[in-house]
Amino acid sequence: MTASSPRHEMEMHVKLGAMKDGTIRGIDLYTISNTGAYGEHGPTTVGLSGHKSIPLYGKAEAFRFVYDVVYTNVMSSGAYRGYGATQGLFAIETAVNELAEKLHMDPMKLREMNIVKEGQVMPAFYGETNTSCALDRCIAKVKEMSHWDENYPVRELGHGKVRALGMGLAMQGSCISGVDVGSAALKLNDEGFYIMRIAAADMGTGCDTILAQIAAEVLECPLDKVIVFGADTDASPYDSGSYASSTTYVTGKATELCARKLRDKICLVGAKMLGCDEKEVEFDGDKVIYRGEKTLEKTEVSLFDIATASMVGNSIALEETVTMSQPTSPPPFMAGVADVEVDLLTGQAKVIDYYTAVDCGTPVNPNLARVQAEGGILQGIGMALTENITYDAKGRLYENSLMQYKIPTREDIGHIHVEFESSYEKSGPFGAKSIGEVVINTPLPAIAHAIYNATGHRFRELPIMPEQIAMCEENPMWKK
Repeated sequence: MTASSPRHEMEMHVKLGAMKDGTIRGIDLYTISNTGAYGEHGPTTVGLSGHKSIPLYGKAEAFRFVYDVVYTNVMSSGAYRGYGATQGLFAIETAVNELAEKLHMDPMKLREMNIVKEGQVMPAFYGETNTSCALDRCIAKVKEMSHWDENYPVRELGHGKVRALGMGLAMQGSCISGVDVGSAALKLNDEGFYIMRIAAADMGTGCDTILAQIAAEVLECPLDKVIVFGADTDASPYDSGSYASSTTYVTGKATELCARKLRDKICLVGAKMLGCDEKEVEFDGDKVIYRGEKTLEKTEVSLFDIATASMVGNSIALEETVTMSQPTSPPPFMAGVADVEVDLLTGQAKVIDYYTAVDCGTPVNPNLARVQAEGGILQGIGMALTENITYDAKGRLYENSLMQYKIPTREDIGHIHVEFESSYEKSGPFGAKSIGEVVINTPLPAIAHAIYNATGHRFRELPIMPEQIAMCEENPMWKK
């Protein structure tokens, strides 16, 4: 832990302006960020605290986002899942939950009225247009999953225990637009299967599988015919790497385009072997078939024969490399509801159920996307309830081992329920957007909101520790 780079500590001040009917008209956010001893990620991280939280509310007519970054005598902060956006969304979403109470409105209803819609320009998100969005359906889905109308805000369990619901929304990006680079190289092997070289590292995200699926879809072949060679800087084409939610969206699109170009080359070689024009043939994944009107000696040639022929008297290399960068970063969206059990006597809070619906475009692999969501939610629960970093007066870290730094395990949470509400992003591979970072962002405000509904006390600082819950003056146990 002493050699790591923690998430940026931030303090945020939020002002919301709204009409009595719930229409949010203005958002004002000030963020001060502790970048530690050095500032490699300082400016980008603090920027995302506003750029990926304020745009959620498309009805707002005005916004202001101001920030400062400071150096301190502690560990330098680094990049961690959702960096900057996670902190900003906690602040904005907590403020929206407080606004709902001030207006005596259901927080679900307040959000349904104000969220950004597909087709809207998002001035706070670099002026990009929201080209794909199912956030309204995500809200409706978690409302149904959690039985919100029946269970909100709190239920008495007896013996000093209560169950309460809380909610939050989130958005992220799908890359760093105009910066990230994705590459893929595909080659038809002389035995009729494909070799794919990528430089995006599979660090548990499943990108090797997802990129192979994209190639197989275009080439109309079984997945096991695409052999993936992972990141090797000596042999792989250049790629920015697996970060910033970019792999599926940027490298995935490069893979799709690369496979289409290789497919065209296969048709070209197949047409040459049949003695016809390449425009007169089509490829079905197994063979190149002649579709013209002339009478030919042969009307089809197998992929295996094409691969074999490429070794003799051939001047067309059956391989392709595509490198690309995306000019936009279409945001994925997420709605989450936390069902939290709180022991008012001891202050112990436990997430019994977490309900979420995610719009990550059209998921390429729903199973892998679900695993990403579950992992991110677990990390968010840890940030909300157990994971803490504190220093002494000289800047030395107290939580210097996993005995002090409490990462939640499977036993510390109940059930995580994940559903997808698909949109279709035209610029992504087969309609996909990202999912890697957005999934960590909703547990923080949702859990804090649930604990407020259980205790009557607003916690605006994370993590929320049991002793804080047990000792807060609003705790119903104190009133008894």
